[in-house]
Amino acid sequence: MPQSSRAPLDGDTIVVVGGGMTAHRFAQSLQQQDPDGTWSLTVIGDEPYEPYDRVHLSEWFTTRDGAALAMDLELWQDPRITLITGDGVASLDRKAGVVTTKSGRQVAYDRAVLATGSWAWTPRAEGTDLAGAFTYRTMADVERIEEWVRLRGKALGRQVRGVVVGGGVLGLEAAAALQSLGATATVVEFTDYLMSAQLDQGGGEMLRLLVEDRGMAIRTGVGATRFLPAGDGPVGTAELSDGSSLPADVVVFSVGIRPRDRVAREAGLAIGERGGVVVGRSCQTSDPAVWAIGECASFDGVTAGLIAPGNDMADVVVDRFLGGDRRHHRADEGTKLKGVGGGADAVDAASFGDVNAIGAGALEVSFVDPVNRQYRKLVVSDDAKLLLGGVFVGDIELYAALRPLLGRPIGADPAAVIAPDGGGLGDMELPDDAVVCSCQNVTAGTVRGAVTEHGCTTIGQVKECTKAGTVCGSCVPALTKLLNAELAKSGVEVSDALCEHFAMSRAELYRIIREEDLGTFSEVVAAHGTGRGCAICRPTVASILSSLTGRHLLEGESAALQDTNDHVMANMQRNGTYSVIPRMPGGEVRPDQLLEFAKVAQDYGLYVHVTGAQRLGMFGAQLGDLPDIWRRLVAVGFESGHAYGKSLRNIKTCVGQMWCRFGVQDSTTMAVRLEMRYRGLRSPHKLKFGVSGCARECAEARGKDVGIIATHKGWNLYIGGNGGASPVHAQLLAEDLDDAHLVKYIDRYLMLYIREADRLQRTAPWVAERVGGLDELRRVIVEDSLGIGAELEAAVQEHIDSYEDEWKVTLADPDQLKKFVTFINAPGVADPDLAFVPERGQIRPAGEADPITYHDPRDARDVALPDALAPTEEMAR
Repeated sequence: MPQSSRAPLDGDTIVVVGGGMTAHRFAQSLQQQDPDGTWSLTVIGDEPYEPYDRVHLSEWFTTRDGAALAMDLELWQDPRITLITGDGVASLDRKAGVVTTKSGRQVAYDRAVLATGSWAWTPRAEGTDLAGAFTYRTMADVERIEEWVRLRGKALGRQVRGVVVGGGVLGLEAAAALQSLGATATVVEFTDYLMSAQLDQGGGEMLRLLVEDRGMAIRTGVGATRFLPAGDGPVGTAELSDGSSLPADVVVFSVGIRPRDRVAREAGLAIGERGGVVVGRSCQTSDPAVWAIGECASFDGVTAGLIAPGNDMADVVVDRFLGGDRRHHRADEGTKLKGVGGGADAVDAASFGDVNAIGAGALEVSFVDPVNRQYRKLVVSDDAKLLLGGVFVGDIELYAALRPLLGRPIGADPAAVIAPDGGGLGDMELPDDAVVCSCQNVTAGTVRGAVTEHGCTTIGQVKECTKAGTVCGSCVPALTKLLNAELAKSGVEVSDALCEHFAMSRAELYRIIREEDLGTFSEVVAAHGTGRGCAICRPTVASILSSLTGRHLLEGESAALQDTNDHVMANMQRNGTYSVIPRMPGGEVRPDQLLEFAKVAQDYGLYVHVTGAQRLGMFGAQLGDLPDIWRRLVAVGFESGHAYGKSLRNIKTCVGQMWCRFGVQDSTTMAVRLEMRYRGLRSPHKLKFGVSGCARECAEARGKDVGIIATHKGWNLYIGGNGGASPVHAQLLAEDLDDAHLVKYIDRYLMLYIREADRLQRTAPWVAERVGGLDELRRVIVEDSLGIGAELEAAVQEHIDSYEDEWKVTLADPDQLKKFVTFINAPGVADPDLAFVPERGQIRPAGEADPITYHDPRDARDVALPDALAPTEEMAR
């Protein structure tokens, strides 16, 4: 946001040595903060391009268009600014105040800013100079890699075999780039796990599984020692430190960067022990006329390899030039993996803060889902109040919301925040001084000000006004939440876009998918969305597709879209084990089924509980045991109770006219009929029914999404009741219905709700917030005012006709059964020494008295940490 100059530069000539993102930020900040200044600025870069977005360099392989990475080209139209490209600075004469370029051009300066960035380091190994060996740093690098793979593939007449040396963020992006070019990719990482500088070991191992699922080969704990040529000269083999070797038609090095400080060294400026131009909080070097910013600057002995510190340094220098006293400080910016996979196959990883809990009193709380390939860990203070760090792999939805809270109170139970359906952070507001966008150092207060003071009403306007979300984009979900909250406070109608990837609401998306007969997430996002999708839109689209197509939720691409519980068709419990809850329509169960149920519970040492859903549940099942347990249950006629899904959970009933002397209708038979009709019907949120045989209401039907109460004349139908934190009574839709009309109206009501409701919206708020409310719903459902009654009924019938028990189908599919493994580091291997202790809810090695535990901050007790959830060595608390 422009502001007037505090101290005009009075015609000063400024030279920026370097033409990258940090140089661009400096020029942009100077122009905006001093729009009427009389200064002149010359930016000199050695690449033959205008400054471009290096953060998204890997996206070049998608577009093959360098112009798509260009940054604010209008900036260079300012007559005060001169941009020189393709002619880097060769020397800096501090005494004369002149820089000389490689072509011999000389530019005088009153003030010089060094923004020379860094260069990609290659290992000291034989053969790194062979043809076919590349670094992964610039646009020229990616262009050369693409050309080499294409030409080498033609010359060899087969698939090109690629090796990437370095398993960090850029290394994984480079490997994904090779795959996008049709080559194979093997990643060689010297440390024990991937992204070791950003993740902990558990997160690194989960990341390994994710990238291996996408066809990458991973070699950790080894280095590349030598590269040998093929018979025709270019690189052909990579030898590793363990004595093995890999075929390598192309090699990409991504093993770190070094500051480009040659010009500063030769000019006699102070250089840090590890390289880089020494600067203080003002970013001034040992020469008062020269400043240094970005990756070439050494601040407190450290050179930063991220864009956020460089942006802050650029802003500091501009502020100083204009008479301010702003100081540079380093904060944890967090790291996010991008550019690996796409659509539903995207690989997501992010971290911030003290990921390895090495600080004094740091406490780790972890959640691991090896089947759905998700890993989440929070590091908090020993009183569980302050957030000290976080690691997210596979599902990074929480990253944007939690990173701004680093060093602040988390305001919730850490275990609940990262657990599936654990409640998250709720509606907690970020304080104004919390940094939401670390890349551009934008606070929550600045974003709120963009809405309240500058009239921004869209994310695009917020980005333009504050520059937040314009670099890596990981903060966009948090920006969206802030924007919507401020708009709501101001009485402005808030966008109902599903997420940043889909501009339409869930209801609109449902209609589009149905009308266009789209069958996969890839088709949906290609036709009507952007990007790769997220943890909001993926399961939402999966639910819609399941409602429309009736396909198995683990079939094909849809398997990668599911929430954790749907993915294994069981509810994960707090200790990492799973529940097994078969369907018991109307609460009925045969004696032979009950006997087998008891035998299963006994054989597997499971805890048995009569649930609130009028069913028997078994708790404490291991992931690898689920198929065997269900095989036995299916054999005696049980099927999935869908206790894990956003679907019909149960229909509670009394014994009704069959047994009760007060019953006036057969509520049990009606409950069984309805449960078998709507079983497995996917919806925006879970559904619960109640059927009471008389007005005494023993089934508590008016607390359900669908409530049915018997009368002497038939049935009264109630809709929109929910339990939970804010109980809502269902409202009477129609009364004294016969069986046929009761079923017809329920069909119409459920399908209308599935089509219209927002993501995770229960029926109670949907009924309350729908235009016209209950009266309008009565006209649509009972009177068929829109003429869609038959269509809605037909949609339900399609579901009934296509229904298959999910567990029965899974047991007959060997590929789906492969998903059920207990240990992420030993798939398919069970540990005979583990035993379940039902009275304590723990898993421990048999005979061992003191299992490894973590401290549960909610009630100050120790809880056993299951081995299946601990791919890394956990600290005993």
